[in-house]
Amino acid sequence: QMQLVENGGGSVQTGGSLKLSCAVTGRTTCTDRLGWYRQAPGKEREFVAALPGFWCSGATVYADSVRDRFTISRAHAENILYLQMTILKPADTTIYYCNIGGPARYWGRGTQVTVSS
Repeated sequence: QMQLVENGGGSVQTGGSLKLSCAVTGRTTCTDRLGWYRQAPGKEREFVAALPGFWCSGATVYADSVRDRFTISRAHAENILYLQMTILKPADTTIYYCNIGGPARYWGRGTQVTVSS
């Protein structure tokens, strides 16, 4: 059974940094891209970044709103997905979710990120 557990959310000031992690339990394949999304209450879910599955190759993609500020990465042996966030803005305030296999597949429960001005 697939489980995703996020950590690393919190509160920072504008311009600060946070690093989110997502521990993945369960078997994945190279068709299961790893990604981060975010969603504020009452708003649509927004794609943040994605890369190939553990031990797999392929392209890394970012939303325009986070490119050059956020970095997605993974630790293959530990089955952990990361999102390094820098130059944070108040607009980045929301709940961040890790995802495996696209929106129709597996989700974590989310971690809150709050950026104050």
